[in-house]
Amino acid sequence: MLDYAALAALSEIIRRGSFEAAAAALGVTPSAVSQRIKGLEERLGQVLIHRGPPASGTETGLRLMQHLDQVRLLETTLAASLRPTGGPAVLRLAVNADSLATWFPPVMTALPVLYDLVVDDQDHARDWLRQGQVSAAISSDPDPVPGCDALPLGAMRYLALATPDFLARHFPDGVTEAGLRAAPAITFNAKDALQSRWAQKATGRRLHLPGHLIPASEPFARAVELGLGWGMIPESMAAPALHQGRLQPLVPDLPLDVALHWHVQRAMAPALAPLTAAIRKRAAAELRP
Repeated sequence: MLDYAALAALSEIIRRGSFEAAAAALGVTPSAVSQRIKGLEERLGQVLIHRGPPASGTETGLRLMQHLDQVRLLETTLAASLRPTGGPAVLRLAVNADSLATWFPPVMTALPVLYDLVVDDQDHARDWLRQGQVSAAISSDPDPVPGCDALPLGAMRYLALATPDFLARHFPDGVTEAGLRAAPAITFNAKDALQSRWAQKATGRRLHLPGHLIPASEPFARAVELGLGWGMIPESMAAPALHQGRLQPLVPDLPLDVALHWHVQRAMAPALAPLTAAIRKRAAAELRP
């Protein structure tokens, strides 16, 4: 059996970045926290904490933190008479930034837990599940990892948009391969392939796109509205700017639909059932079939 007091100390260190902050959160001394971690590392024969600063978890440490979160969450579904491991239940999920900026937040009221959200590109969110670091994820990949199920949610529609002035300056004769190679694009991060996928759809060619890296959904959309570049914005987020004429599509009637899937560990599925139901209901209303 694992020492859950030691796991609680491990979790607090990773989340708060220091032994001192973890000790304050647990109401014990830093020395007690150090002894718990030392005993756990000796028992497992592995280093669990990169001492920092800031302190951070090793791969094994992160998996143990996730295990504690799952145990606590499962206990919330059992009879109240059972003795909990202590502390509130924490649910760690991987969610793509655009879902978090649009349709996802209201579903978080479905479970009385503390959320620990990992924000990653929808093409890569499933990797967090494969590494055992989250209980569930929203991903564009339809194939579940072993031990998990994947439920289709619908498609998030993206539009390639820019300001009228930007279009007149960079694409006076319409969107062309040469224009896309020269005009700055806005990209979320190095994993973001939406702009490249749309450019290939528009031209039939894989293009290298120059531009800005802006790793946050709302500032990303704001940068497009300021004319810094063109970018792929979720249809729902772009609706006001389109209606007011502040943004226009690069090519009319050429959207890019990204299918999303809810991946959940089978062992956690009963505990996450209310959240899963809320996600499916919300996705049916907000995403495209």
